Amino acid sequence: MNMRFLMSSCACAALAVSVPVLAQNGQGGVQPLGEQPEEEPGYDGSIIDEIVVTADRLRGQVDTAQAPIVELDEADISAYGASSIADLVEALGTVTQSSRGRGGGQPVFLINGIRVGSFREFRSYPPEAIRKVEVLPEEVAQQYGFSPDRRVINFILKDNYSAVTAEAEYEQPDRGGFSRTEQEVTLLQIANGARINVNLEVSDQSLLTEGERGVEQTPSSVSLVAGDPAQADFRSLVSDTFSFEGTANYARSFAGSGASLGLNGTYERNESRSLSGLNSVVLTDPLGNVALRTFGADNPLEQRTSSDTGSASISYNRPVGAFQLTATADAGLTNSTSQIDLRPDTSGLVQDAADGSLAIDGPLPGLGDPGFALVTTNTKSASSKATLQGAALLLPAGEVNLTFDLGYNWNDIQGADSRTDIATDLTRGNLNGGVNVSIPVTSTRDDFLAAVGDVSLNFAGGFDRLSDFGTLYDWTASLTWAPFEQLDLTATYVNRESPPSLSQLGSPEVVTFNVSTYDFVQNETVLATITSGGNPFLIAETQKDWTFSANWKVPFIENTNVEASYSRNRSDDVSSAFPTLTSEIEAAFPDRITRDVDGTLLAVDRRPVTYSQTFLDRLALGLSLRGSFGEPRAPVGGAEGERGPGAGGRGGRGGRGGRGGPPGMPGGGDDGRGRFFVSLNLTLDLRNEILIAPGVPVIDLIGGGGAVSRNNTRFEAGMFRGGLGLRLSGSYLGPTRIDGSDALGSSDLEFGGLAKVDLRFFADLGTYFKKEDGLLKGLRVSLRADNVFDGARRVTDEDGNVPLNYQPALIDPVGRYVGIDVRKMF
Repeated sequence: MNMRFLMSSCACAALAVSVPVLAQNGQGGVQPLGEQPEEEPGYDGSIIDEIVVTADRLRGQVDTAQAPIVELDEADISAYGASSIADLVEALGTVTQSSRGRGGGQPVFLINGIRVGSFREFRSYPPEAIRKVEVLPEEVAQQYGFSPDRRVINFILKDNYSAVTAEAEYEQPDRGGFSRTEQEVTLLQIANGARINVNLEVSDQSLLTEGERGVEQTPSSVSLVAGDPAQADFRSLVSDTFSFEGTANYARSFAGSGASLGLNGTYERNESRSLSGLNSVVLTDPLGNVALRTFGADNPLEQRTSSDTGSASISYNRPVGAFQLTATADAGLTNSTSQIDLRPDTSGLVQDAADGSLAIDGPLPGLGDPGFALVTTNTKSASSKATLQGAALLLPAGEVNLTFDLGYNWNDIQGADSRTDIATDLTRGNLNGGVNVSIPVTSTRDDFLAAVGDVSLNFAGGFDRLSDFGTLYDWTASLTWAPFEQLDLTATYVNRESPPSLSQLGSPEVVTFNVSTYDFVQNETVLATITSGGNPFLIAETQKDWTFSANWKVPFIENTNVEASYSRNRSDDVSSAFPTLTSEIEAAFPDRITRDVDGTLLAVDRRPVTYSQTFLDRLALGLSLRGSFGEPRAPVGGAEGERGPGAGGRGGRGGRGGRGGPPGMPGGGDDGRGRFFVSLNLTLDLRNEILIAPGVPVIDLIGGGGAVSRNNTRFEAGMFRGGLGLRLSGSYLGPTRIDGSDALGSSDLEFGGLAKVDLRFFADLGTYFKKEDGLLKGLRVSLRADNVFDGARRVTDEDGNVPLNYQPALIDPVGRYVGIDVRKMF
């Protein structure tokens, strides 16, 4: 733990002895918007018989038995070179992503220790508005009404801040083909207990075709007639897209009642255009000669999609006696329309070729425009959650904290397709609730069985009442033990019933012809008929998970944290998308596969299936460290300057002043030294298996039964000093394979390892040139290079050949990607 946190803990213990016990709310004494921290009484230097410790615990920090995994102050945040909170969250992915085998979605987000209505409320805030970031382990999510499968990120904002930010980006692959531009303007003002934020963003991306990347086509789709257009030039790898988003946010605290209110409204428009190839026809003349013809280069097959989304959220927080009430609601409406070009009727051409009136290799007459199919989808969603948190009982080891949560989620999907008479109409309501209790057993702070360390128990239980599926239950138990100050050990057990998704159950059946599909049994790529849609016979999944984790703050290396966890996940009756069609999967689901008498794959039914059991054992290791380098700046006037947050002792204001300082300058606590950070995350699957049904062989997904890598590594490193910053990101995905069958022509597929490195260089020009005003003030230029070494996963069969469906350009059409970003703060 850093020095400020240690001192805070000691001060809290001293206060517990000297003042009456008061029930605290479950938010940990979070600070309402805009409330100024109280100044601590000074020490007059007289000698007394007590040890006086001055703490610097920020209001808005989360009060919990689990220590933060990572804490960042303003100078640490500046080292990431992020343009918004959304960018910062992405950069922190190595420490914010749960590695427990069941990703629960995005982390739980808090502002000043309080849950918010949606991530949209603050994702566009500039990082300069943040005073501190806390990343907390999965168990803390239970305090806010969520299951322990996602981490918690708490952003503590400055009390006063104001800036307008304008940003422009240009990006493209280094080999060309397409480009992307983005422009964004953000207004944020934090003052007098209120936050106002407006954000406008426009982005545009051009088209990339298979022809521009030299993608080899399936032989059965290529015309051999001279003059016929090539399919590759009219199949898109990257769609032509345009998007616009406007967001307005307002939040305010009410000093008299201690309440706070947050509002969000967002509108988003998205447009896309993709190419699906050319029209084609197979012609046969009276002599039996056959020719595949492609035509229609002036009018290729397109799919044009546009969608409009409106979203709104509200959050309300206030004390209720000794408890804290937080209520949030989030709703969205999306209307999507797709125009899908239809293929013309070519039966007349076939007949003319058969009777000899049309040469099979001659010019083809025009067939006219057959029009397009219209596909519409209307999606409505609403979610709400109310939590009541507080301390209900005082034990010798501390307070027993309770969290009650109650929520309702509603989803409605309606769709129509002019090509069929089948309409989509899916609706689900989910009334859910639960209770979480945290019980301290021993405490070093309260000197109760202190020799044991700090021990706490946590129990949670909940229910989900689904309108289309009945009632499901879950319960959780966990034990946290801190044998000494720098080490937390946690054991957690989760038992949960989980329903299939709404679309897995009820999506309409859709049959798509001529889909390029790789056949592992015959070792060939064919055009097959694919059936998709829902499966109404899916049942509830039962999950039984154990997790054992350790979080160690290394005492001999400042600001260094080591994590280790082992997860053992078991599931019964698992609903899953239809897996990769290997020989083992075909043997397990023979009724889903259709072949002709020669064994050629004709059709695959890819509707969801139910596995009898799944088994996952995973080991995860993490390392994060940060620190300073270089000589500090000489203090002004020869006096010892105040040290900023994170520097130990009582934090000062740094160089920002009452309004948050000049936009674009380094955060508070900047003493002229550079900052660096390193984070590393490794996951290793010890077991990853599927049992399709009792009595059939188990499929080992990491041992040849599926293209799943055993190990996955991610790292993030960076440094910042004097206005110049460098950030390095990387990932490595281990090799894997899919075993073929014993059938003639079958082949194993080898998937090579994949290493990628991304590079960011950024320069805060006002800081670098020491300009306090003028054009350079608050101006930052960033250069990016993604996949610097142009890494691509290579997939080969036993003979070393690359199957058509696994061509590198189909797996990753982008490759090395470069760009420039210019950001100006006013």
